[in-house]
Amino acid sequence: MQVTETLSDGLKREFKVVVSMADLATKVDTRLDELKGQVRINGFRPGKVPVTHLKRMYGRAVMAETIEAAVRDANAEIVTKNGFKLAREPQVTMPSEQGEIEKMVEGKSDLTYTVALEIMPPIELADFKGIKLERLTAEVQDTEVDEALKRLAEQSRPFAPKGEGAKAANGDRVIIDFTGKIDGVAFEGGTGGDVGVGIGSNTFIPGFEEQLIGLGVGDKHVVKVTFPQSYPAAHLAGKAAEFDVVVKSVDAPKDVAIDDEFAKQIGLESLDKLKETMKQRLQQEHAAVSRQKVKRQLLDELDAKHKFTPPPSLVEDEFNNVWKTIVDDLEQQKRTFADEGTTEEKAKEEYRGIAERRVRLGLVIAEIGEKNNIKVTDEELSRAVMDRARQVPGREKEIWDYYRNNPGAVASLRAPIFEDKVVDFILELAKITDKTVSREDLYKEDEA
Repeated sequence: MQVTETLSDGLKREFKVVVSMADLATKVDTRLDELKGQVRINGFRPGKVPVTHLKRMYGRAVMAETIEAAVRDANAEIVTKNGFKLAREPQVTMPSEQGEIEKMVEGKSDLTYTVALEIMPPIELADFKGIKLERLTAEVQDTEVDEALKRLAEQSRPFAPKGEGAKAANGDRVIIDFTGKIDGVAFEGGTGGDVGVGIGSNTFIPGFEEQLIGLGVGDKHVVKVTFPQSYPAAHLAGKAAEFDVVVKSVDAPKDVAIDDEFAKQIGLESLDKLKETMKQRLQQEHAAVSRQKVKRQLLDELDAKHKFTPPPSLVEDEFNNVWKTIVDDLEQQKRTFADEGTTEEKAKEEYRGIAERRVRLGLVIAEIGEKNNIKVTDEELSRAVMDRARQVPGREKEIWDYYRNNPGAVASLRAPIFEDKVVDFILELAKITDKTVSREDLYKEDEA
């Protein structure tokens, strides 16, 4: 085998490869000799079929198989010998003329092709002990607990019928039957019975709840709405619809006393225990925001300390994914780049920079994980799948089977777990200063 480098430009390499027809013929003969004991041909005893006969029958197929294996082996040898880490699969170019291909398959010429490689850049990792970070923390105040209890009470409050002749008002719950139609035709999923609608809860299609105000038991009404462009069901997104509504009940919310009895209804033994549980939940929320902020700082530091040119193909793939999301969002919202205060050219430049940063950070994180033997265990993946399944009550088995049968979906769970493990590894080495701030300051950027 002869290998000649024909291009070395940045992260791009190209090689011309020649495998002699004598080498190919030897490989073909070896393969045919293996087949001799496997194939069954009328007129010949098992294992006694002449190689010349096998070559007439299977020669072209075996040569094609041999060429494919030779290309694969040659590419692997090039990568191994040069110590390359590939950014993408090798791009093989065979001779363009059909006559040359025929000669190769017939064993009358050498196998000649070119292979283009895009390699990973060398990454020199920074000294993580020199990274300085500020971690914002916030104590949970009694007022936060009280506010959380009030919200919980509002969500849990019971309703009671308002009485004969009462009309629905903001804050009431209306029990309705409804049939939805688009262009006069009922659509799938648009029919419901004894459905409770909280007026002012903003849980239904925008504009639906407000049109129930002033209705009483037995009233019939046509509610006219337009599904949002971002509605999950694509066949309904952006469509105008009419709902024939019949009011079954109009209920007013009752006051809820936040006391031991309320705590017992929630499943806890006392109000003190409920407050303790609520405080712990708020502490977990604060800790999650705190971690997210310090992680963001860390990623900024990693980006600043690792400046190299990432593989163009990876950047292009990432940019295309990001750009498609941006364009789709604008189309759904019926907005333009001018509405966003920019131009398409400036937006592309900005998001191409974001794509490059993402790829570069991804490569750095992967390198840190590899150098420090950081891995995602099967147990961690199983836990992640179970967490996803618990988010969809009643469909746990369906979710579990989905991940079990889709390696790509499992990879989407593995990536964030791996990233968090690498982040934890670096945070153990970095110099972190804790700073106590108010709840408002901790959440400020996130709320904005």
